[in-house]
Amino acid sequence: MGRTLIVVGLLVAGVGLLMTIGLPIGRLPGDFTIRRGNFTFYFPLASSIIASIVLTLVMMLIGRR
Repeated sequence: MGRTLIVVGLLVAGVGLLMTIGLPIGRLPGDFTIRRGNFTFYFPLASSIIASIVLTLVMMLIGRR
């Protein structure tokens, strides 16, 4: 359990670092934004799919050890 928490923490820190240097995480072409008046709806479809693939690969690597 401890190793898993360390890996998850490092992944979160890595994503934060990538966002800090300006990579477009969360603003991909498949992310939908609807603005009408004072209402804004944001649906990060492409970002969710990429995050799911990356997390699946990480969990598969952790599971093999």
